[in-house]
Amino acid sequence: MTPKEVLEFAQKNGAKVVDLRFMDFPGVWQHFTVPMSELEASSFEDGFGFDGSSIRGWQPIHASDMLVVPDATTAKMDPFFEVPTLVLIGNIVDPITRESYTRDPRYIAQKAEAYLKSTGIGDVAFFGPEAEFFIFDDIRFASENNHAFYAIDSVEGIWNSGREECPNLGYKPRHKEGYFPVPPMDKFQDMRTEMLLTLEDLGIDVECQHHEVATAGQAEIDMRFKPLLEMGDQLVWFKYVLKNVAHKYDRTVTFMPKPLYNDNGTGMHTHGSIWKDGKPLFAGDKYAGVSQEALYAIGGILKHCRALCAITNPTTNSYKRLVPGFEAPVNLAYSSRNRSAAIRIPMYSASPKAKRIEFRTPDPSCNGYLAFSAILMAMLDGIENKIDPGEPLDKDIYGLPPEELAEIPSAPGSLEEALAALAEDNEFLLKGDVFTQDVIDMWIKYKTNNEVNAVKLRPHPHEFFLYFDI
Repeated sequence: MTPKEVLEFAQKNGAKVVDLRFMDFPGVWQHFTVPMSELEASSFEDGFGFDGSSIRGWQPIHASDMLVVPDATTAKMDPFFEVPTLVLIGNIVDPITRESYTRDPRYIAQKAEAYLKSTGIGDVAFFGPEAEFFIFDDIRFASENNHAFYAIDSVEGIWNSGREECPNLGYKPRHKEGYFPVPPMDKFQDMRTEMLLTLEDLGIDVECQHHEVATAGQAEIDMRFKPLLEMGDQLVWFKYVLKNVAHKYDRTVTFMPKPLYNDNGTGMHTHGSIWKDGKPLFAGDKYAGVSQEALYAIGGILKHCRALCAITNPTTNSYKRLVPGFEAPVNLAYSSRNRSAAIRIPMYSASPKAKRIEFRTPDPSCNGYLAFSAILMAMLDGIENKIDPGEPLDKDIYGLPPEELAEIPSAPGSLEEALAALAEDNEFLLKGDVFTQDVIDMWIKYKTNNEVNAVKLRPHPHEFFLYFDI
């Protein structure tokens, strides 16, 4: 839409207010609301002011004034607010220089798309994330000086098989057996369908919805692949819709990678491909029907995966999922069909248009704009430098003998390791000024001070179980 068309769209839908939204550095959607009378055609150039020092990882207090400039192409009506509300996603701009803000995740995604075109390798990068999540009935937690706990509950939790529910009707998925029986075992079919239909009403194409492997309401809804920036916008809408639909049912959705002990964690297998002049660059006559460029792109991801994890798996909890020997793909290898490899080449279709890379290590705690941009930069580095991914590994990695497994490199074992890898390996991200050194330095500093150290300094409840009697 153009600014003029946005104003007409708002009038047609009876919008009374405008909600301006943008993504903060760690990856949480932010917003503020102005009366409809404040939105004019000039607003799409002038923007709206806000305090940048109150946004995590952004401005110091002595330089706090920032502008959010709405992008007319992002206009949608909010499906949840009681008052008809026009939603516009904005870009962050310095009010004095009028330059785009380097720590704005959406700007990084825009620069990644521009860099792709500048290389001549392709003109569009498509991404299709499979974001898993949990639907819980109740969540309580605290982290104080003298105590810490969390407590999760779900009508689907197998731990409730003996609970008095007046009556308890059973049908609770056993651990790792939630993929994917019909109701009454699956309690959330109607809720997931409402999520799906709400996304479609917003113009977001959805391919399927289903229960996932874990007990207690693990689920997945898959969006159809879109260009990088568009998918970054869709992913924030996706999380927003799922959380708010669940809230209507007095339930809660979390994208935390590993909320349950002893059951499957939540991943975000991310499909990526590059096209040029309307043709898929990754289709060819090499292994599994891919092109040499696709193999080089795989080589780029494998080479930079340890650094990528600081962005694609950016929480300390991410590494409760990425544990060798369990379900997560931590071994840095590639294969066709093999889900135990970090990179898989899906074989569902023989169509050249369906040829893509599936990077299975990421999880949905990530900031989509940053994660997709970083993955693209790794793929481009692989193509530009003709990085050989080596031979594919077409066997069960988890069943390999120890001496053979030891030869396969692994993803980081902690966020601290991933951040250290990013500090050592970030030149591929700096190309085209996509990720600036300031962005990388601030990311490492923010994550270290606010998350890594905060967790390291606190006793873990299980440590009392192990050590209190020493």
